[in-house]
Amino acid sequence: MTAATHTRRLEGRTAIVTGASRGIGLGIAERLVAEGARVCITARKQDALDTAVESLGGADVAMAVAGRADDPAHQDEVLAAVAETFGPVDLLVNNTGINPAYGRLVDLDLDAARKIVEVNCIAALSWIQKAVAGGLEERGGAIVNVSSVAGVRPAPGIGFYGASKAMLTHLTEELAVELGPTVRVNAVAPAVVKTQFATALYEGREEKVAAGYPLGRLGVPEDIAGVVAFLLSDDAAWMTGQLVVVDGGLLLKGGV
Repeated sequence: MTAATHTRRLEGRTAIVTGASRGIGLGIAERLVAEGARVCITARKQDALDTAVESLGGADVAMAVAGRADDPAHQDEVLAAVAETFGPVDLLVNNTGINPAYGRLVDLDLDAARKIVEVNCIAALSWIQKAVAGGLEERGGAIVNVSSVAGVRPAPGIGFYGASKAMLTHLTEELAVELGPTVRVNAVAPAVVKTQFATALYEGREEKVAAGYPLGRLGVPEDIAGVVAFLLSDDAAWMTGQLVVVDGGLLLKGGV
């Protein structure tokens, strides 16, 4: 499906997508714009964000604010800039995630563990708190958190990343109960998607890795973006607190 054939089911909505200068986040932003939303993307590097805004169609439909996802001052700046430029936020996608450590949990540097939780979980909660404080609960809207299949099954080598994503999934469920009926909160759990972030999981052996997937290939950002757009749209109006696994069938075969 090309952008020209997408429905305009997000027409008039304003969205924030964190961690969206490339990869899954940018793919999500592209899909939201294609479906009629105006989007603010965030990431750490302004140059990459500026390039992404141009690829999204320019200032009429997209804007960007650089900063760290876990910096409360950056979050305040983003929400204020979005409100001034596009109006109050209706849709929020917590896509930012980090995994600076690989190996056994018993060898994990605990400072790295704290940083993973700070960025993958606490920052996501903070974005939601600030959006709600800005009136999202009164206006109504939708939130999607990007989790991972590593949070569903044990994932040796990236175990603490998986633990943080399991926590994010549980936060999704709790928030869905708290914020209903006006705000829906759901999550997606991708398997390996071909992005720079996941390169170490498949580089040089993509064919072998893909053989473990019933659908015979790794994911691409568009695979996740379509599901996120659905969850943000009124087509998912009776869905909240759900984790939608988008994994090419990987978990059916017991893998992560």
